[in-house]
Amino acid sequence: MSALAPFFRVRPVIAILSAVALLPVMTCTAAAAPGPGARAAAGQAGQTGQAEQAGQAAQGRVLKEDAVLTTGQGGVVRVKETIVYRFAGEKGFERTFPTREHESLTEDRVYRLSNLRVSSPDGGPSEVGSSSEDTRTTVKVAGGQALTGDHTVVLEYDLRGAITRMGQAEEMRWPVIGGWKVPVDEARATVDAGAAIRNVNCFTGPLGSTIGCTQYYMNHSHTQGVYAQQGMLPGEYVTVVAGLPAGTTGGQAIYERRHTVATAFAVNAVTGSALAALLVLLVGGVAALYLLRGRDARVVVKKAAEGDHAPVAGSEFEPPDGVRPGQIGTLIDEQADVIDVTATIVDLAVRGYLLIEEEDRAVTGRLDWTLRKLERPVADLLPYERILLDALLTAPDGTARDSVKLSELGGTFATKLAQVRSAMYDDVVKQGWFARRPDTVRSRWTIAGLLVTVLGIGGTVALAFTTEWALAGLAVIIAGAALAYGGQYMPAKTARGSTVLAHTIGFRAFLERGVIPDEDETASRQRIALFSRFLPYAVVFDTVATWAETVKDAGERAEGADNLYWYEGPAEWDLSKFAESMRTFTLTTSGSISQSRGM
Repeated sequence: MSALAPFFRVRPVIAILSAVALLPVMTCTAAAAPGPGARAAAGQAGQTGQAEQAGQAAQGRVLKEDAVLTTGQGGVVRVKETIVYRFAGEKGFERTFPTREHESLTEDRVYRLSNLRVSSPDGGPSEVGSSSEDTRTTVKVAGGQALTGDHTVVLEYDLRGAITRMGQAEEMRWPVIGGWKVPVDEARATVDAGAAIRNVNCFTGPLGSTIGCTQYYMNHSHTQGVYAQQGMLPGEYVTVVAGLPAGTTGGQAIYERRHTVATAFAVNAVTGSALAALLVLLVGGVAALYLLRGRDARVVVKKAAEGDHAPVAGSEFEPPDGVRPGQIGTLIDEQADVIDVTATIVDLAVRGYLLIEEEDRAVTGRLDWTLRKLERPVADLLPYERILLDALLTAPDGTARDSVKLSELGGTFATKLAQVRSAMYDDVVKQGWFARRPDTVRSRWTIAGLLVTVLGIGGTVALAFTTEWALAGLAVIIAGAALAYGGQYMPAKTARGSTVLAHTIGFRAFLERGVIPDEDETASRQRIALFSRFLPYAVVFDTVATWAETVKDAGERAEGADNLYWYEGPAEWDLSKFAESMRTFTLTTSGSISQSRGM
């Protein structure tokens, strides 16, 4: 008994340990006996699994693909793929080959597939076609009816561009198996080089993957490379690599220039020369048009030198006979500007059709002028002068008025301004200074230039998408812009107009000098009269300040000379203040008559 005592003392411990050990088994047994709800869930899970297996089966799969690549002279690799495909109601299958790689911004490496052929020894699909898009080429194999079960398809093609020269060796690299939309169970490839292979390598997975294949090696004679891969997912590839001695095939990589915006506008010897030649031709053509159509006619006889080269100083102390300030302004810059209309208003006052009264700012609280009508026949007025005078003295409601304040013209006179300017253009043509209205000539050439520019833009876009000659389109755009800009200078004066201009330039130099030699009081009065007569021309030439200096002290040297017959200033006003008054008057008038037109 004493020998067995230890045994009996240990038995309770063993019993406890046994119970603990049996606890998981009891728990699993309880879990293995589900109730009705659990059995229903299990039934649904089983049905789902069967549906997934059926869906995978309905997609088909590649059971095995065996490819043989045979290298040949010229870098041609002949590929023969034997594919065992399990069909599930499909008429065929398709796979994708990477046939273009973007090496740089302007260059692609290209792989070319040709002589596509397909056959089937057991009734599988036997029609083949291909389509390329961007960097991929899709090969489609199809038959006339839906297929089920396993069928063998043999796909053959010639490959160019897979050989790369690498120093003293050649390397063949090609993703020969892959690009499937279905799984591949087993893949095998053999490269037959017909010469000793230096080395082999193999990669599997997405393109560019560095994961090694299941197996790859060279045969005992080193003339073949053998590659194998088990289990490939849809979209994966097996890329085989074989290093060959230099000159084995004589093949080399194929590169093509990729058409992009960078290449479309590329500057090289050809495109640069073409651009320069086209620019010379087109811009030279614009210059020729100006010389033939836009240059002023040459002045004849004694005014020839003045017509070709404007004198910086002249001896003329009179404006051209019968030429009005507004006409001169239109003649000089070939535009009927607002300042020309303002000068005409001053001229109408000097000639006795209007009286300009400057209001006393101290009394009215603002600077303003009144244009008051004077009774004088209008028979000798030019058409544009008559239109202007009627516009000034006609109220917005159409009734006549004897006076108008400049402040009242704002916003109401602008509608009449276009008529006045149009009549001024008609007048310079009627005078024989221009063969055609300058504004019409300018508009025609500018519109033509804009049309050429638009055509150039369209041509540039088209050339950029289709060729590498987009720079030629830029030349057309530049020529069109030059024509549109040059259109501002296309109005051409006639010989008569150039003669008047030559005289006008000399008269302008006289006004700019602002010197009238005189010594006595009689001369002072005559000086004021001459000043008033020429003042409208000074407005056109923007020389009012200089010209006003000629009468600045006339009031001190001749009694009563401070009062101009056509301009009345406020109390305590004298000719010393006239330059500032006239400067402000011309600015205010130009702003008032052009308000709402943005002139």
